Amino acid sequence: MNNVNMDDAGRPAPCPRKAQCYNLFQAWSGMLFCVLFVVAGCTTDLQDSYQGYVEGEYQLISSPLAGQLKILSVSRGATVAAGVSLFTLEHQSEAAVLSEAEQAVQRAENKLADLGKGLRPSEIASVKARLAQAEAAVNLASREFKRREKLFQENTISREELDRARKEMESSQAVAAQLTAEVKTAGLGARADEILAARADVKAAGDRLEQARWRVEQKIQKAPEAGYVFDTFYVAGEFVPAGYPVVSILPPGNIKVRFFVPETVVGSLAAGRQISVAFDGAARNYQGTISYISPQAEYTPPVIYSRDARTKLVFMIEAQIAPDQAVELHPGQPVDVRLEVSHG
Repeated sequence: MNNVNMDDAGRPAPCPRKAQCYNLFQAWSGMLFCVLFVVAGCTTDLQDSYQGYVEGEYQLISSPLAGQLKILSVSRGATVAAGVSLFTLEHQSEAAVLSEAEQAVQRAENKLADLGKGLRPSEIASVKARLAQAEAAVNLASREFKRREKLFQENTISREELDRARKEMESSQAVAAQLTAEVKTAGLGARADEILAARADVKAAGDRLEQARWRVEQKIQKAPEAGYVFDTFYVAGEFVPAGYPVVSILPPGNIKVRFFVPETVVGSLAAGRQISVAFDGAARNYQGTISYISPQAEYTPPVIYSRDARTKLVFMIEAQIAPDQAVELHPGQPVDVRLEVSHG
């Protein structure tokens, strides 16, 4: 029969060798945990690579006017330059209004120019000819009055004949004065208030022309800047409501990288800090600059922060990538972001 050591309760006592092994395992486990904790602490302090993803801010190109899609000039996946036509809506009625507005401006300008010229040369010559006749009549009437005045003094004619001669002379003088004023006015053009009214008509016609031209231009949308055609939402022949996007463009300058850093790191970052971006299969690293640091933590507990909870706080960081490099990145693509050493 084997000798088995019993404890005070009558149960088999543990083997001393097993107890020694268990104590030794606990000691090694404690040492290993300390080593891992120190290593983890050092890794956290030295960490400069963080996970993130590529984000794109798309430009949705639409027209403020409704109409049937006549021409879709681009297709999904194409690269377009700035100013290239993207799509054209039917604009026959707008073009007719534009033509009418152009003619209205021409009529208003012609009227203003005509008012500033006065009478035509042939009309002025006619007025001057009638003035010459009136002046000749004045000379004749003046001589006749003087002759009759002398006869009246000699008691040869009556006073009625003298008065009749005086009235004829005064009437001739009035006609000559009127024609003299007409000749002077003929060279001045229209009155000042008429010219001001004509200028206002020209301006109003010009404003209507600009409105008509704007409406035609809004039916033909062009790329505001160079970019990648991410998607198209209509096909030729479909009716497009006002304000509904037809084409979605992603310019290289609108591609950015978002990544997250812990609370212990965010305080050391600032806008302008250089980063490098890498992803699976990349042949090189891509350079960028931090452009935005979120002031609000994410994934935070809804209670007062404890020291343990603070280690779980992360802050979202945005970085701009150089446009010539950003064209090689794709929105939604996971990336690894490494903080470059700050020399400040």
